[in-house]
Amino acid sequence: MKRTMQKLFLLGALLASAAQAATPTAFTVDVTGQGSPVILIPGLASSGDVWQGTVARLCGPQGARQCHVLTLAGFAGVAPIGGDLLAQAEQQLADYITGKKLGRPAIIGHSLGGFLALKMGINHPAQTGKLVIVDSLPALGATQLPSITQEQLQAMSLQMQAAMRAQDAATASASQRRTVASMASAPADVERIIGWGQRSDRETVIQAMGTLMASDLRQDVAKVTSPTLVLGTWIAYKDYAPRAAIEATFQQQYAQLPGVQVALADTARHFIMYDQPDWMFGRIEQFLR
Repeated sequence: MKRTMQKLFLLGALLASAAQAATPTAFTVDVTGQGSPVILIPGLASSGDVWQGTVARLCGPQGARQCHVLTLAGFAGVAPIGGDLLAQAEQQLADYITGKKLGRPAIIGHSLGGFLALKMGINHPAQTGKLVIVDSLPALGATQLPSITQEQLQAMSLQMQAAMRAQDAATASASQRRTVASMASAPADVERIIGWGQRSDRETVIQAMGTLMASDLRQDVAKVTSPTLVLGTWIAYKDYAPRAAIEATFQQQYAQLPGVQVALADTARHFIMYDQPDWMFGRIEQFLR
């Protein structure tokens, strides 16, 4: 009887291990440094390499933190997975934090990574410490029409995804270049970001963008208990709206998040870590102290 129980236990352990191994991995992780853990999540079609300067400041030889830098599946050469990438990444990140015994690490997210960071704060407060949201909004699709309904957001998202899928390769490439050129100032940074996009799985990018456009977290952020710093930009949109209007959009979208701090960079475009790094690093370091 004892041997039978041991065999059953071993069989159960093997089956559990096999099931775990079969679970698609929603992100890769690079770990640097020692000390208080910080999770860093890049944006749409971006590599974790976007955080190199941030890691050097926070988790380098002089730092007292440990950086866990993610690159999401399907982005920048990482193999794609099936299903809802963002939902899987959120749950697997919560499991990763628990499994690695990281407690409540600080989470820094850029763009789509900021959306994931907010989702962690909303749905996994026990695994979420301080939040730093870099140029990301709770309801991206509501920037032009704050009163837009969930049904309208969903319809807009489906229309956008269909249009993206209908583009041929040359049109998609030209569209990507135009978009990225508005997101960073230095040509070398623009080319680096474009390169990541070219190595990203097109369908993964389309679906992830669709999820962002269809989501509205403006009320859900009221559930966030983590201290939150939001760093935004405006200069790329100066031909369409003044700084005050864009800052008001950030304030309105985060109005339900208790105690949120919002600051806008003066000269940076979307990739603040490239355009105005000292400003960003200084704000983050002060906030994480």
